[in-house]
Amino acid sequence: MAVSSDRILLITLLTLLVTSSIAHNDDDDGDDNKVKDNKGTLGVTYDGRSLIVNGGRELLFSGSIHYPRSTPEAWPDLLTKAKQGGLNVIQTYVFWNIHEPVQGQFNFEGEYDLVKFIKLIGEHKMYATLRVGPFIQAEWNHGGLPYWLREVPNITFRCDNEPFKYHMKKFVTMIIDKMKEEKLFAPQGGPIILSQIENEYNTIQLAFRELGDSYVQWAGNMAVALNTGVPWIMCKQRDAPDPIINTCNGRHCGDTFTGPNKANKPHLWTENWTAQYRVFGDPPSQRSAEDLAYSVARFVSKNGSLTNYYMYHGGTNFGRTSAAFTTTRYYDEAPLDEYGLPRDPKWSHLKDVHKALNLCRKALFWGTPVVQKLGPDQEVRIWEQPGTSNCAAFLANNDTKKAQTLHFRGQDYTLPVRSISILPDCKTVVYNTHMVTAQHNSRNLVRSAIANKNLNWEMYSEEVPSQLGSMTKEPRELYELTKDTTDYAWYTTEIELSRRDLPMKEGLFPVLRIASLGHGIHAFVNGEYLGNAHGSKVEKSFVFQKPAKFEAGTNRIALLAYLVGLPDSGAYMEHRYAGPRSITILGLNTGTLDISVNGWGHQVGLDGEKKKIYTKKGAKSVNWIKPSGTPPALTWHKAHFDAPEGDSPVAIRMTGIGKGMVWINGRSIGRYWMSYLSPLLQPTQSEYQIPRSYLRPTRNLIIIFEEEQGNPKDVEILMVDRDTICSHVGENYPPSVRLFESKGGNLRAKVNDLKPKAELTCPDQKQIVAVEFASFGDPIGSCGGFLVGNCTSPTSKEVVEKFCLGKPSCKIPLDSNHFGNPNGPCSESNMSLAVQVKCAHKP
Repeated sequence: MAVSSDRILLITLLTLLVTSSIAHNDDDDGDDNKVKDNKGTLGVTYDGRSLIVNGGRELLFSGSIHYPRSTPEAWPDLLTKAKQGGLNVIQTYVFWNIHEPVQGQFNFEGEYDLVKFIKLIGEHKMYATLRVGPFIQAEWNHGGLPYWLREVPNITFRCDNEPFKYHMKKFVTMIIDKMKEEKLFAPQGGPIILSQIENEYNTIQLAFRELGDSYVQWAGNMAVALNTGVPWIMCKQRDAPDPIINTCNGRHCGDTFTGPNKANKPHLWTENWTAQYRVFGDPPSQRSAEDLAYSVARFVSKNGSLTNYYMYHGGTNFGRTSAAFTTTRYYDEAPLDEYGLPRDPKWSHLKDVHKALNLCRKALFWGTPVVQKLGPDQEVRIWEQPGTSNCAAFLANNDTKKAQTLHFRGQDYTLPVRSISILPDCKTVVYNTHMVTAQHNSRNLVRSAIANKNLNWEMYSEEVPSQLGSMTKEPRELYELTKDTTDYAWYTTEIELSRRDLPMKEGLFPVLRIASLGHGIHAFVNGEYLGNAHGSKVEKSFVFQKPAKFEAGTNRIALLAYLVGLPDSGAYMEHRYAGPRSITILGLNTGTLDISVNGWGHQVGLDGEKKKIYTKKGAKSVNWIKPSGTPPALTWHKAHFDAPEGDSPVAIRMTGIGKGMVWINGRSIGRYWMSYLSPLLQPTQSEYQIPRSYLRPTRNLIIIFEEEQGNPKDVEILMVDRDTICSHVGENYPPSVRLFESKGGNLRAKVNDLKPKAELTCPDQKQIVAVEFASFGDPIGSCGGFLVGNCTSPTSKEVVEKFCLGKPSCKIPLDSNHFGNPNGPCSESNMSLAVQVKCAHKP
């Protein structure tokens, strides 16, 4: 019997309503975020609306935290803060090259203990997404692929190539088996609810033509055949094979995502970029809390059920783990900064949007969506379940220049530019993405009196080799030479010149020119340092050319080539190359001399690296001397320091030196590069994290390898805090979403007074010890840099001190009865209060 499409749609809707009514839980409140379908069911399935985890639906707010980018000692605190921020999922990649750095030799210890990290996620009552890859990009060295894979005969990465598929399947299977053995998948009672195979493959798929298309199908089928019991995903992969879910990456997937490739797959957002990762030479990058919140609210209002912040905590690229030119600090602008401290208002404003959206979840899961246009750039998206009180509305003003007043169901709602107001009952605004009612903070870097007290430096200079063995006609390619065991390799050669070859005129010198494929080089002629040059993230190749004092007779040329990480993206990564390719001497009387095929000796790594002089034992193997004057290039510097006072995070500011690496008690905290300035004429990164877990109470060994001629005398150890907290709230702001809850399916206020307030809470049980700024009027600026506007109440500071001083937290009403009349011209309809206070432990 033929059935019309309209009739099929009606039957489907009725079925969904019946299913929803079975799942309905009248006792559900604002803190219970799961809508149960089948109680007692273990496992993960999905339909076109959402994932169904252990028999229930819930809005999934996820954050990326990468286990090797922090320390095991920091993991519990990071996960606790993530959960406090409203997350219920943690996403991480699996990093092949740290787990199998040498073929067949595995490492899952310490910061590489993947099993421990996943178990901790479960212990914190959160879910996990495991992005197995094994290609991950992630601004990680070689995109996570081990270097040895590059040397497998006849291999081509990431296409329908038998050698690559063999090793990929072997590693992926090993990881999945390890997770199964530890019972970490959801059907086993574990936290893993999603797994990812490959990573953003659509971006390079066309380069491999049919071998790319067939590889996608193979990878998907291989993953599904591993029978994890949880869905697999492919991000940014339009042709992901069934049953794999294709997901979105980007800043605004609510507008850019074309949707899953099948109607029975949910809308999932695997990477909502919280800022922009930075490379050396970049200026600061920012993404506002308001823009992030807008993107999340919009995606959820348009059928999204999972959004993941990439990154929620970026952490640190310790050692040599960062990709080409990527800074040691990773996504410091994330909701949890590099040191694991909440970056407000980003952390707290997102916590509030999670709360607001969870107040809407019944309508979102049981209701039917309707869109109404309210203006050229204005709309409302309504999720409503007929016959019930379940109704949520998302009023959107997408005008990027003007605030707008929208009329909806008999009421007027004023929305700032490009913002969304969330109405969990289709009446009450509990949150606007542009109006931040949560507190702000500012990071402080305070010099440690204890750590810097006896920071006495000694030095050891790396010897410049004259003529090395391992001779070849031409300089060897740098990746193949170093094999990802070091950043450095020496190239040496000798050239005979006569007096007739050299310029006769006084003051004229021949020029040594080196064309290199990257990343950088230091040049010496007859032991004298000529200087250095380097490429960039955008253009790895560069040309070094400097005048050199060549002499009649034998001239020795020594080049120290260096890398700043391996590539992490693009097609045919196994065919990327680096190092010197053309070496010539210009300005000779006999013309330009090409010495590229002169015969070159090679040495992998530095003498200090081989002796491990960055360790306590290795440091004793060389003769350290007191510095005097300007240190030569390629110098190791040693000192000892006591652990800074207190228990706050620790950093080192690398003032006065150029480029190199730092070790603390034998552990590398990463590359530094102070001499590579951004267009703002500032280093991209000046401070570098020292994990507290790396430190002993006294006599901590610090070793700096400085490539250039910098002097560490101005290097200083710092303590990091966010004890400067602020609030900036307007009289027209909606009440804080924290004042609302859902009971029995109804939205209700927890308190009677819903007027806007400036709310402040000190971290770590500290107290407010000083009011540094207060203005009730039209203040401008941001936390750490507020300024009085055209008008201000003269009693602003006095009022704030009355409400806050000496307390761990306070709430200041925006009430003119407290503040009196402001001085200066002020719009009474647009008054706001800006407050900045200092927190500290009570003496």
